[in-house]
Amino acid sequence: MIIVAGHLKIATGSREDFLERSLDAIGTARTAPGCLDYSVSPDPIDVDRVNVCEIWRDADALEAFRGSGIDDAQGLLVVAAAVGQFDVN
Repeated sequence: MIIVAGHLKIATGSREDFLERSLDAIGTARTAPGCLDYSVSPDPIDVDRVNVCEIWRDADALEAFRGSGIDDAQGLLVVAAAVGQFDVN
């Protein structure tokens, strides 16, 4: 099992826009083969932060999904990222 988890710092005042733009990627991921869970959620304390958590059956399933996530316009809203990938097999 592969877990991708961490947080993104979003440009000030842009978190709601980022979350709205995330809906398609979340839906695509959750229906992708091998996706066990995928979430992007607002941090309850920091208004410029979103938390991310992905759980995949294996590295092949994750790699097949890569590139289907955030688009270029959404990526411009990300100021910093602290996200790691962990193999928990």
